[in-house]
Amino acid sequence: MSNELNAYLETIEPELRVLTRLFGYPESVWDEPKKFVPVAEEQDNLFRITFETDGHRAERSVPAPDDPDERIRVLHRRRSARRLCKQTLYDLLRETTGIRPPWGSLTGVRPTHLMLEALKEGLTPEEAVSRLVSDFDVAPDRAALLAEIADVQGKLPPPGDEWMDVYIGIPFCTTRCAYCSFSSGEIGDGSLVKPYMDALTREMRACAEILRDSGRKLRALYVGGGTPTALPRDDFERLMAETVACFPGAMEYTVEAGRPDTLTREKLRAIRSAGISRISINPQTMNDRTLEIIGRAHTAQQVRDAYALAREEAIPHINMDVIAGLPGENEKDFAHTMDEARKLKPESLTVHTLAIKRSSRMSLENHPLPDGDMTARMVEAGRETARALGMAPYYLYKQKYMAGNLENTGYALPGHACLYNVDIMEETSHILAMGAGGISKRIFPEEGHIERAPNVSNIHDYLTRTDEMIQRKKELFLK
Repeated sequence: MSNELNAYLETIEPELRVLTRLFGYPESVWDEPKKFVPVAEEQDNLFRITFETDGHRAERSVPAPDDPDERIRVLHRRRSARRLCKQTLYDLLRETTGIRPPWGSLTGVRPTHLMLEALKEGLTPEEAVSRLVSDFDVAPDRAALLAEIADVQGKLPPPGDEWMDVYIGIPFCTTRCAYCSFSSGEIGDGSLVKPYMDALTREMRACAEILRDSGRKLRALYVGGGTPTALPRDDFERLMAETVACFPGAMEYTVEAGRPDTLTREKLRAIRSAGISRISINPQTMNDRTLEIIGRAHTAQQVRDAYALAREEAIPHINMDVIAGLPGENEKDFAHTMDEARKLKPESLTVHTLAIKRSSRMSLENHPLPDGDMTARMVEAGRETARALGMAPYYLYKQKYMAGNLENTGYALPGHACLYNVDIMEETSHILAMGAGGISKRIFPEEGHIERAPNVSNIHDYLTRTDEMIQRKKELFLK
């Protein structure tokens, strides 16, 4: 069994690379001969993993999971071995470097999972916090943040197999932000808009039938992108009308209106006429110099104007996204953005930490960025601003290549937590996704397993393969 265990651990090397990068090691430590090689064995129903390098040694062991169902047994054993391997390497790296990251040995996207897992086992919030601190070396303030998020999520309508979320993707923006890695493009001359909307409409109508035939109820719907409001007025109004015709009765509807320069009174009225109560207007920063650097092509004043217009049109819930760690910014710049947020008083605020993906333009242009310590102080300023506005944290996620190994946190006023954001981050609800780049998911909670049906990301491919995308979802949800 040790050979099988070691063979599996070879497959998680990419995750171990993330850990060594976090502690400042160059990628060359993974060249042959590799500096960090786990030695794993199973004995007396225990998994034991050891790392040794440069005179230092770390070892951990855990009970080997068992289950009468062979498939579930394999899944649980692999998850346990993977977690043990990462924790043991973390112990070694911390000993050899003296560095203590705020999230300890947690490099995954969804650290809230561990808090929810502990609470499900019957631990009190205080006991769950202690477990994350002792077992994963998570900083106490981060562990307490997860407990607060779990408390807010526990008050939301519970997800379940009988529910389905819907995502509708519009892959167009007026310009492409320098940090963006999403499958979206500039709208340009608009020549792709009509054929895209025709294909999307066909997919939406087919997916409405899939939702009905699956026997599930609509939980939350999210129209994202890209920037949906980048569509011309007639196309946007068509999108809103088709959305509510195909998918009536959701607990919650959200439309991304992230670029303030795309919002008009007519589009806001189309949103309200469709019964949609939540939108996002996302400045990212309220400093004009930074907006120009990151390619946003709008001003801070346009953000203020868009908020005022949305309030005039009685939009009841506006979310604001900001980013800590943008190029050229310091704490004073971020403080200015937070001062503006307090004046605009959104119902929810998401504080992102800049993550430079390899597919973003910023990663290619090598823009100078604030260091991790400064970015951490910006993130804390965002947390203080949210609390000053009366908000509580309700979801959190992490990304690779994120400054200071920090996090993205969503805050909201009481009663304003976004169900879709929670569902997609905690992976607790099925998702029926339409449009280029959409990823449908079917959740198998008892097995800890998720099956996916991705749509192609390229717009031209999507136009010619829409029927194939529909068939993928039928096979996922109806068979």
